[in-house]
Amino acid sequence: MKLFKKRDAAPDPEPAAAPVKIEGKGRATPRRKDAEARRLHPVVPTDRKAAKAEARAKRDEAWRLRSEAMKTGDERYLPVRDKGPIKRYIRDYVDARFSLGEVFIPLAFVLMIVAFGIQTRLAQTGLLLMMGLYAVLILAVVDAVVCWWLVRRRLYAKFGQDTVRSQGMIFWYILTRCFSLRRMRQPAPQVARRHYPS
Repeated sequence: MKLFKKRDAAPDPEPAAAPVKIEGKGRATPRRKDAEARRLHPVVPTDRKAAKAEARAKRDEAWRLRSEAMKTGDERYLPVRDKGPIKRYIRDYVDARFSLGEVFIPLAFVLMIVAFGIQTRLAQTGLLLMMGLYAVLILAVVDAVVCWWLVRRRLYAKFGQDTVRSQGMIFWYILTRCFSLRRMRQPAPQVARRHYPS
């Protein structure tokens, strides 16, 4: 009796069909010299004067478009810090109201000239004028903070808290605009006084 029987040999599997080989790429392989020549670009343009003139023309056109956008408020050409509906809303709100910061710089200029002029004769009056200037500065900062608080509430209601916070610190944007003279603001105001955005 055989303990170990030889298993029946399994039938050989059918040979797999040989893959169809595709001959060639359908195009000739370019020579290395030709391929390298196609990849080469001159570092220095052949006609430097023409390249300079073209670069200057592009720069002047970009500057012109940006300057025009600063006057008209065209979103396409505004700088990144001024782009977007949230920044537009802030500008319109600040431009619609009167801010104490608008008068601070001209008032400071006048008061400093007067204070230095009379300081030698009336030292007490010059000191009072300087204290008045500091008082105006503090009131202007408080006014800007109130403006920021009001604008932030409106922005949260209109755009949502997360969207507004994704814009970064809007406080400094509001503060700098509140302390600029209306006619000197960039981008230029697009709304009249008391025409607040909805």
